[in-house]
Amino acid sequence: MSITAQMVKELRERTGSGMMECKKALVETGGDLDAAVELMRKQGLAKADKKAGRIAAEGAIIIEQSGDGKRAVMVEVNCETDFVATGAEFRAFAEGVARTALESGAADVDALMASGTGGKTLDESRRELVAKIGENITVRRFALVERAGDRIGTYLHGTRIGVLVDVAGGDDDLARDLAMHIAASRPVCVDESGVPADLLAKEREIIAAQSQQEGKPAAIIEKMVEGRLRKYLAEITLLGQPFVKNPDQTVSQLVKAAGATVHAFMRMEVGEGIEKKSEDFAEEVRKASQV
Repeated sequence: MSITAQMVKELRERTGSGMMECKKALVETGGDLDAAVELMRKQGLAKADKKAGRIAAEGAIIIEQSGDGKRAVMVEVNCETDFVATGAEFRAFAEGVARTALESGAADVDALMASGTGGKTLDESRRELVAKIGENITVRRFALVERAGDRIGTYLHGTRIGVLVDVAGGDDDLARDLAMHIAASRPVCVDESGVPADLLAKEREIIAAQSQQEGKPAAIIEKMVEGRLRKYLAEITLLGQPFVKNPDQTVSQLVKAAGATVHAFMRMEVGEGIEKKSEDFAEEVRKASQV
């Protein structure tokens, strides 16, 4: 059977693949469009598996909120380059992940990726997009917040930093201001009660070692340690930090003046904690010249 330009065009529209790939698939399937689509999907999934080991430290943070405002989800979806991260197809996939995370009730990323609509799981959609775009794409994490307070404040700084904050009392402007502050100031937790015990013990040990080098009496050193520890706790807790829009006021004072309470927050930043591959252009050229 001869492969016509119209058949190639239709297959390209259905798969988003290149002309030569489409023509090859049609030749292999004797011009059967449905079979060609299935073949290309299988080939695409194989290509996606080969890219799975590549570092994906770029991407986007997406926030999705329920219509009644009682639930909100934040997801981090990663790719390899900024170019892909700003593309419409990657963005559409990431937004679909966020919607599914909000609606599916998935408890973890594995369960989320096994969810989906239209007879296709999110992981199948991801692998097809990897094959089409040519970059590794991963859904790294998500957080679902069900409000304990009156509202969930949200903030997106571009597409790279996202915040959810659960607030009782105050108003929407306060909730957004708190979310913006968290994005800028990176608190570890709401207040001192939420500081991890191992982090506190490690910091106390560091401060004690620094203080002992100053040659002060033991009683003075103990007071110095406690004073510096209080300062450290103020720096890493949301309520202890100076409010970014008015550094003369702490977040605790801001919240108290509004008659509000912060129950919890979540902050995500694209690529945080991922060890990026260092590029050595000279070494790449040297290797290329040896091929």
